[in-house]
Amino acid sequence: MKLLKVLPLLLALTLTGCSATVIIDPAANANDPGCAEVIVRLPQQTAEQPRRTTSSQGTGAWGNPTSITLTCGLEPIMVSDLTCITAGGVDWVVDESQKPTYKFISFGRTPATLVTIDSTKVSGATVLEDLGQAVQFSKQTKKCLG
Repeated sequence: MKLLKVLPLLLALTLTGCSATVIIDPAANANDPGCAEVIVRLPQQTAEQPRRTTSSQGTGAWGNPTSITLTCGLEPIMVSDLTCITAGGVDWVVDESQKPTYKFISFGRTPATLVTIDSTKVSGATVLEDLGQAVQFSKQTKKCLG
C-alpha cells in the first residue's frame, strides 16, 4: 500500500528532471565532416546553462528555456560588412539586427557555424569563449581584418 502512495511522487520527481528535445532545423551542410569535429567537442555546459538534446545533426542547444543554439553547416562567410570579433580562438561576424538576441557566424571557416544567444539570459562573451573551443576545429581559410 505504501508503494502505491510513493510511486506517483517518484514518477513526478523523475519527470521534472527531463527537458524536451529542442527543435532546430539543420543547415544545408550539417553532414560535413567538419561539423562532426565541432559537435563532438561541444561543452555540456556554457554560461551556467546545461546542454540540451536537439532534433538535428550538426546542432546544439543550452538552457531551459533555451537561451543558446548552435547550427553547423552553413556556407562560409569570407566577406562581410558586419562587425567581426575574435573569441574562443574563432573570428565571428556579429548580427545585432534582432537585439537582444544576437547571431554570431564563424568567419572564414568551412563549414560555417551560427551561434544564437539571448543576451537577456546569458553573456555572449562567455558563450563564444566556450563554444569557440569546439568551433576552432573547423577548417580556417581566412581571418578578420583589423
